[in-house]
Amino acid sequence: MEYYNYIKALHLIFVITWFAGLFYIPRLFIYHIEASEKSSPEKEILSNQLQLMTKRLWYIITWPSAILAVLFAIILLILMPSLLQQPWMHVKLAFVVLLIVYHLKTHQIFIQLQNNIIKYTSNYMRIWNEGATLLLFAIIFLVMLRNALNWIYGVIGIIVFGILLMLGIKLYKRIREKNPEV
Repeated sequence: MEYYNYIKALHLIFVITWFAGLFYIPRLFIYHIEASEKSSPEKEILSNQLQLMTKRLWYIITWPSAILAVLFAIILLILMPSLLQQPWMHVKLAFVVLLIVYHLKTHQIFIQLQNNIIKYTSNYMRIWNEGATLLLFAIIFLVMLRNALNWIYGVIGIIVFGILLMLGIKLYKRIREKNPEV
């Protein structure tokens, strides 16, 4: 079992790089959506560059990291099946399922933007961008506290944090409307 910590370290490394991709790709989506509102040739130049950047981020960093993070998590659970008996782990795995759903929906948005199909506003994507943040908070607090009941306080905190994020996004939108250079 001496290699358990090595596998755990690899799991954490790939979780971090997975989240890095999930944090950055919606930003690229925002820039792509805003580029689509520009006139030619700026629109085409920016859209092509942003499509290339998102494609590289998504397929070279984010997807491989997601797969490896899940693979190493499965190995950890095989090595320590007693973790599956703990209630906090059940809650954590539920949040991980939500994270995978978030990832798959982000993939759907990625495919649409690769085909220049724009279904969302940049403001919607700013809100979407916070989804990974909320899931990260929930998962980290569950892992650190290892208590299935205390996660309720964490969820209340996440909701408050989410409300503050929404207020921050609205404030930022107002600032941008007054000063487009920001």
